[in-house]
Amino acid sequence: QVQLAESGGGLVQAGDSLRLSCAGSGRTLKMFGVAWFRQPPGKEREFVAAISRGGGNAIYADSVKDRFAISRDNNKNTAYLQMNSLQPEDTAVYYCAARSQILTAPLTMEDREYSAWGRGTQVTVSS
Repeated sequence: QVQLAESGGGLVQAGDSLRLSCAGSGRTLKMFGVAWFRQPPGKEREFVAAISRGGGNAIYADSVKDRFAISRDNNKNTAYLQMNSLQPEDTAVYYCAARSQILTAPLTMEDREYSAWGRGTQVTVSS
């Protein structure tokens, strides 16, 4: 199974940008679809974005569409989440997750479909 480690979180002001990284180890990340989830304080974990193995397809939660962008560099075994125009409601622990899948598998927002998870990175947005 692939191991995942997130980085790049921090404390920012509303309107700022951050880029999160998700580094894979143990296995090549290119065999996995990758997603980002987040858990706001006192709330359940929610889907943010997912990207296909090759990086050609992506899906987003409506709340982040047009502000966030998911990408990956399989040569670096790393996926990214570029977050722009951050708002206080984006405050959460952000997790990356990976799902072993065939190349043509559809993307999924369901967290139960992802078998590998990182420990998370905190993002706090002040108003």
